[in-house]
Amino acid sequence: MTVNKVYSDAGAALAGLLRDDMTIMSGGFGLCGIPAALIEAIRQSGVTGLTVISNNPGAEGRGLGTLLPKGQIRKMVSSYVGENATFAKQYLAGEIEMEFNPQGTLAERIRAGGAGIPAFYTRTGVGTVIAEGKEVREFDGERYVMERALHADLAIVHAWRGDTEGNLQYRMTARNFNPMMATAATVTVAEVEHLVDAGEIDPDHIITPGIFVQRIVKLDCVEKHIEQRTVRARTEARN
Repeated sequence: MTVNKVYSDAGAALAGLLRDDMTIMSGGFGLCGIPAALIEAIRQSGVTGLTVISNNPGAEGRGLGTLLPKGQIRKMVSSYVGENATFAKQYLAGEIEMEFNPQGTLAERIRAGGAGIPAFYTRTGVGTVIAEGKEVREFDGERYVMERALHADLAIVHAWRGDTEGNLQYRMTARNFNPMMATAATVTVAEVEHLVDAGEIDPDHIITPGIFVQRIVKLDCVEKHIEQRTVRARTEARN
């Protein structure tokens, strides 16, 4: 039996998957490689009480930041939140919960979730607030804190290219949290910039195998925003 994984748009790709109080993993780093179309479909759905696992909560009016004005996110599990004033305001007002993670620890917690590893030990965070309330053990004379794996009801990811079987390729910085998140959720939905037929991607170049991806949507237009633009001051040309 052939299963059709390709959906007409982001809303259709998420139909029947969204509900209040669910946990969602959202790929990307800053505004690079974020599943913007799928995030917008979540915003339009109106679901609330979400726990969102993502490196950061987007920027003002961009990415996951679009879910903040109507209070759709209840809790963020992230490593960095410094580019979003709305998030900071809600956090300081006690309107949103935040679970901070060292960035490498966050990545490994997600990878462990996809690999079926329930927990692991790391030296990162020992002796700091990160380790409060967590088990600490000694191995070979060093202290390690136990971190639990992360798993989500839904993972939304952005890929450069995918095929109709769900095999995915990522480019450059977009190959950040997307591949590991694709493995660590009950259902994974991918938005792709380029969609090709099964067999057109060299198997050696596949990063996420299609077995992890249940639904795909082809993007008609891809907007890529720059989170921070830093340039040198223009100087007069010298003769």
